[in-house]
Amino acid sequence: MEDKKAGRFGFDRLASENRFFRFLRQISMPLCRISFFVVFFWFGALKILELSPAEGVVHTLYEHTVPWIPWKIFIFGFGAYECIIGIIFLFPGMEKWALYMLIPHMITTFGPLVIMPKLVWKGFMIPNLIGQYIIKNLVIITLAIFIAASVWEGKNNVNAQKEEEEKRKAMKRA
Repeated sequence: MEDKKAGRFGFDRLASENRFFRFLRQISMPLCRISFFVVFFWFGALKILELSPAEGVVHTLYEHTVPWIPWKIFIFGFGAYECIIGIIFLFPGMEKWALYMLIPHMITTFGPLVIMPKLVWKGFMIPNLIGQYIIKNLVIITLAIFIAASVWEGKNNVNAQKEEEEKRKAMKRA
């Protein structure tokens, strides 16, 4: 008779899955941080060097919104802003600042969907390549919210544990 726990192949599938998902949990936050850094720093650096494939879209948005700022200053500032977001995401405890910086960045990133519809839409709800490039930022927004919420939840758990420990100590003294 076969051991029900070990299964047909002689190993505990559930225990293996649990180890695998614990491993994924351990690496998920570092991978998220590194991914944010790579994307934001890399794309920001390309803007600073004026090598970004998105430069045409950025320049058109710039012309429609802040043409009084010299282009060289604008593109350098925009690229540097992206690099800073990427760098901040690398540091545990700084996530909320990166999220705060991400909000205006995403507003400007989504701007062309409304301000320049001919540039990003082929038809109703049919984006062209530029539109798809912009819309994929929903994933970035969601991941940033996940990181911030995870970090906040962790801090709240640590604070709750400290409070519980202080209550136990106070009860022992009483």
